[in-house]
Amino acid sequence: MKTSVYISYIFVHLLLGVLIAFVPLLSQLYLFGILIYFVFKIISTTTVQRPFQILLGCAYLVGAEVFIRMTGGAFFYEVSKYGVILFCLIGLFTSGASKTSLPYYLYLILLVPGILVAGFTQDASTIIRKAIAFNLSGPVCLGIVAIYCYKRQIPYKQMHAVLLAMALPIVSMSAYVSWITPDLRELISSTGSNFASSGGFGPNQVATVLGIAMFVFTVRFFMRSPTVLLKCVNLLLLGVVSFRAIVTFSRGGVITAVVMILFFIVIYFRYSKPQYKRALIMYSLLFFGMGLLTWGISSYQTNGFIDKRYANEDALGREKEDISTGRSQLVNFELQEFYSNPVLGVGVGKIKELRLEKENILAASHNELSRILSEHGLFGLLAFSILFITPLVLRLQNKYNLFFYSCFLFWFLTINHSSMRIAAPAFIYGLCLLNIQYETPRIPRK
Repeated sequence: MKTSVYISYIFVHLLLGVLIAFVPLLSQLYLFGILIYFVFKIISTTTVQRPFQILLGCAYLVGAEVFIRMTGGAFFYEVSKYGVILFCLIGLFTSGASKTSLPYYLYLILLVPGILVAGFTQDASTIIRKAIAFNLSGPVCLGIVAIYCYKRQIPYKQMHAVLLAMALPIVSMSAYVSWITPDLRELISSTGSNFASSGGFGPNQVATVLGIAMFVFTVRFFMRSPTVLLKCVNLLLLGVVSFRAIVTFSRGGVITAVVMILFFIVIYFRYSKPQYKRALIMYSLLFFGMGLLTWGISSYQTNGFIDKRYANEDALGREKEDISTGRSQLVNFELQEFYSNPVLGVGVGKIKELRLEKENILAASHNELSRILSEHGLFGLLAFSILFITPLVLRLQNKYNLFFYSCFLFWFLTINHSSMRIAAPAFIYGLCLLNIQYETPRIPRK
């Protein structure tokens, strides 16, 4: 991609974020535009190019999901997950799937008993269809994406395009949030997750997608910045999205991004040619210098509260007893329900009702592992085992996916602090199943 084209993409998305801040109705048009454009591109393209267009469409929709929810553009809450499912189903019906993707079909089948249990145990006041759709849209989305992506080949350059497609809408979201919350020093007065600095939306979801952008611009800084100008642009974008992620005061998304980045840098350095390693060390020092600068600005803008947040202290500097901010209690409740109903579980969507009934607490643990165990029982344990083990077995057979560990760890860490409220864990899990094809230099014939 030419430098001028790349910078124009960034500028257009920055402008889009500001425009939606002034005219919120544009958010709905933005969503319709994404769906219509990519459905047309997927259907009209050649069979060879269709997988790339499908992955591109899924990636862009995943990146835009939280921004569209935040600005009121989603005509129903789970539209992005259904959009990703639609794109992948088009691909499956037109080009099929790997014959060895059977474990993920089994994974989807294992979710069915929990639906049947829910049908017999839900309260009369609960709309069963909505409860099941809300709680299973994420797991089903993951299953469909995994079936589509499993061992599917994608050229190395196209993989970078897919990653960039995820980050571009997050640039728009960063511009939007920065525009509507210009002065953080007046907004921050505690160490709790901050809705005001997150555009008035859930800090956990906002930090999670900003963490994705942190990873993507790190990758582009090291791998897709052949000129000084591009290095500066990507480093600046990295600093901006990192700052916005930090000041949400939601630690899960930031810590997950840091883990992804560290694994990427170590693996990239390990497999780089010896003549490039000295340059990589210099770039790494510059990269970590930007990280320290970003943290310093965040600390200043939050009056030092962000330092206390990550030190697990309250506003007065006292250490908090529970680093999980109460979520460990919720997880323990879900595990107890699993022990009480080990075979079939309590049914899809039932765990929140039971918590309200027994403990008078209406809250979700946002932990997918404890939720799937409590609601699906041993079937849930088997389903999760498939999700966890299958990519690791695939990695033993094919070690050429440079982004495998970063994508796999994003999925695993995210579902343990944010469950599957957004489509990102499902789609990025699929990315670690891809078979990346690297260009080999042609040997001229004599």
